[in-house]
Amino acid sequence: MGLELPKYPEMEEDQVFNFTDSEIVSHVKQALASVLSGDNNSYNQLVGVMHHSKHLAPDEVALLETTLKALAGAVSSIDITYHDSLLSAIFCMSMWNYGPHVADALAELIVSLAISNGKYLDLCLGMLVSNFTPPPYFLDKLKMPHGLERKGQVLSRVHAAFKKIADYVPLAPLRLLTIVLQGMPTIYHKDRAIVIYVENMLKLESGEIGELVGSTILMAVVDRLIELDVEIGWDAILQDDFSKGIFEMELEDVDDIEESAEPDVGEFRLSRKSLAGNSIAELLDNLLVLTFEHLESCEREGRLAKVFETLLQSFQVTVLSAYKSKFAQFVMFYACALDPENCGMRFATMLADLFVQDSQPQPTRMSAVSYLASYLSRAKFLAASSISSMLKRLVDWCLEYCEAHDGDINPNAHRVFYSGCQAIMYVLCFRMKVFVDVPRLKSELLIPLEQVLKHKLNPLKVCLPSVVEEFLRQAKAASLFTVCKTFIFDGLLESELSRAFGGLERLDTFFPFDPCLLKKCDSFIRPMFVFWSMVKPTYDDAFDDDDDDDGSSDDDLVQDFVNENEDIMNDEFGKSFDEQGVDMDDFDYALKKMSITPKATSNYKFGGRFQEPARMPSRIRPSTSPESL
Repeated sequence: MGLELPKYPEMEEDQVFNFTDSEIVSHVKQALASVLSGDNNSYNQLVGVMHHSKHLAPDEVALLETTLKALAGAVSSIDITYHDSLLSAIFCMSMWNYGPHVADALAELIVSLAISNGKYLDLCLGMLVSNFTPPPYFLDKLKMPHGLERKGQVLSRVHAAFKKIADYVPLAPLRLLTIVLQGMPTIYHKDRAIVIYVENMLKLESGEIGELVGSTILMAVVDRLIELDVEIGWDAILQDDFSKGIFEMELEDVDDIEESAEPDVGEFRLSRKSLAGNSIAELLDNLLVLTFEHLESCEREGRLAKVFETLLQSFQVTVLSAYKSKFAQFVMFYACALDPENCGMRFATMLADLFVQDSQPQPTRMSAVSYLASYLSRAKFLAASSISSMLKRLVDWCLEYCEAHDGDINPNAHRVFYSGCQAIMYVLCFRMKVFVDVPRLKSELLIPLEQVLKHKLNPLKVCLPSVVEEFLRQAKAASLFTVCKTFIFDGLLESELSRAFGGLERLDTFFPFDPCLLKKCDSFIRPMFVFWSMVKPTYDDAFDDDDDDDGSSDDDLVQDFVNENEDIMNDEFGKSFDEQGVDMDDFDYALKKMSITPKATSNYKFGGRFQEPARMPSRIRPSTSPESL
């Protein structure tokens, strides 16, 4: 069937003829060959057609489509030296400017060039990668249906072209990887452009090309998340009153807050609103959601376990070493939530392994145990048996450390030990009711822990007092320990000793899985997250009331563990410390030294994020006023 060859810009009306496909190709070859003889007229007309882009008339669209198809059939006649202006015009074209027919013809030409000569491979791959993002004028159109339709048309053709090129050129994926990483927009580009670019990177990871380059691409995405994270200063989050903030939020019934209405209900809302105008925070929020959705697709496709191994590697290399990362680590949290039995335990085990390895640097071990403590405390999806097994590893290590060291308090010399002790107490602040209600756990974990806490290294005096206070309150209410003077400290919210073992990094105050302040990200995390308002401390009589309809995570964990271990439960471990003749007077003395009365104990609330006057993140600073106790 013949085609009508539309006239080139300088063609007269009588020069337009009907041509077959082969005749069109022959015509284009002649135009290409004319350059070698010094006649550039036809060639310049050919190049001029490539510059047609926006607002084309129907005949111009037909001309462009026909010319592109003809060039695809004549790639063997294209010379990178003589036809550099033509190649430059082709590689500068954007599929976003054209309809599906022209986009198809352009993709066909790019594929033909890539597989015809190795000289064109990088240029062709670079041109396709440049089509990851639309021209600046098109960004606003992505909010409209026709813009989203064009986006789907373009990206589907780009990735189909990658696949065709890789089928013919086995090394193409490795070249593509380099080009993708080099072309990744900086954090200062328009946020929608970065989001679309990362969306294409994740699409590559999940495709056939991902078998070769997927791990590196995923790690690059995590690197970008960390880069954005560290750009968000804590001054943009924390309020001037550092005794409130996240702590106040943790006392709220956060599930009753209408997200859509955004009511002004406490400092948490103010903190989140303070991020609303932060373009970096909003970009990070969008990228995290995109990554969460990608992980969901991996889970549906049955390849989450493989992807998770890459995330673990990236976490150790990038996230773990980042100074007090605020939000990027929730990628790990969400991946674990999608597969608690495998990914969830794999993450916890990796963190515990890093902590107990003497060969690891001290900051790495302390950061790992901080992540572990926060994870075990906040992950609603973890089974009680999983939490207890991790705690047992920590308690056993700390007990062995005590047996090997007979010295006195030295925060600088025993930083890792104190970080382990604090991690144990922090988890028990959230989970103690589980261990109190299950006798076997009480004997296997809490009794050995008592030996650790009574050791001359005196972790109760060195660890962050905010954590120790809450731990002691719950321990007293549950009648867990025989208390002696080594449990007594000055009642400070933090101390010189805690700052000393925390070091310059203040790892004593790092709890990385505190509530997420990014609004979109939080909507994914919230259903699987333990807020402090969900916890039932041992000193709180409220757990006997009728307001248990919220589905307490504590009660669920207790029942889960009983179900898992019903055949080995033994009532002889259920004796209280009162039945054992333990004198609790010393405990009352310790609480008095902390300016806490027995009456105040039942009203005290414990928050999730530690704060100090120097504006360090992730801290709790409970109010010390009489009204708050």
